[in-house]
Amino acid sequence: MNVGFVGTGIMGAPMAANLLRAGHDVTVWNRTHEKAEPLVALGARAAPDAPGAAAGADVVVTMLANGPAVAEVLFEGRLADVLAPGAVLVDMSSIPPATAREHAQRLAERGVGALDAPVSGGPAGAEAATLAIMVGGEEEHFERALPVLEAMGRPTRVGPAGTGQLCKLVNQVIVAVTIGAVAEGLVLAEAGGADRAAVRDAIRGGFAESRVLDYHGRRMLERDFVAGGQSWMQLKDLDTVHDVAADVGVELPLLEQIRALFRAFVDDGNGSLDHSAILLELERRNDQAST
Repeated sequence: MNVGFVGTGIMGAPMAANLLRAGHDVTVWNRTHEKAEPLVALGARAAPDAPGAAAGADVVVTMLANGPAVAEVLFEGRLADVLAPGAVLVDMSSIPPATAREHAQRLAERGVGALDAPVSGGPAGAEAATLAIMVGGEEEHFERALPVLEAMGRPTRVGPAGTGQLCKLVNQVIVAVTIGAVAEGLVLAEAGGADRAAVRDAIRGGFAESRVLDYHGRRMLERDFVAGGQSWMQLKDLDTVHDVAADVGVELPLLEQIRALFRAFVDDGNGSLDHSAILLELERRNDQAST
């Protein structure tokens, strides 16, 4: 398929690379042009602007920072103007569900399909093409874009427009609360005189087992906090969860606790660190030196 890909950052670049490996014809654009150059070496075409990446495409993928960035590229940057009727816009950014529904409506008025398809799995999942892809939108648009989605991971349609983003918020609550729980457990283990690494090994395979304990627990032990998922982005998503929960009248006390923890951590200048670095905030609060 002819695919336009807009946003080739930490996540977008390996996702676009997997589209090329799957045999799709890919045209890329990124605001910082240098970030798209490695994809050109793999066979992609570089466009001078976002509409240039989308012109003539069957499917256009956007992977951007937030809702305003997506709206700016689509409507102010006039990408939507070059989409042919019957094309499908797949927004894989993490944005509010209401924004995704608005974008889908505006694109439908132009005869363009829209899918909100945020992902989970981090850079490692993007590189391995094993991302969990949560898709909201019409079934016919999902089927049309399926060869593109399957080249990047495991897509699941969860409902109409906006529900992909809602599913991502569910994911973010579970991930953030679990990261906080793993960090608290390691802090408690050390404060009580146990070896953190040994405690993690001991509980592996039991009911505490999770990908968070595996992957982020290891990062905490190694104190490897180079960002895969940046803390400011985790906080952005938790803020969105807070707003959506208020809109639908749902109380989420664990969300509010982990959101406050990330708020303090980011406000203290740590937003660019990986979200597993929330361990540092807990250590600070407990005045606990690492070993």
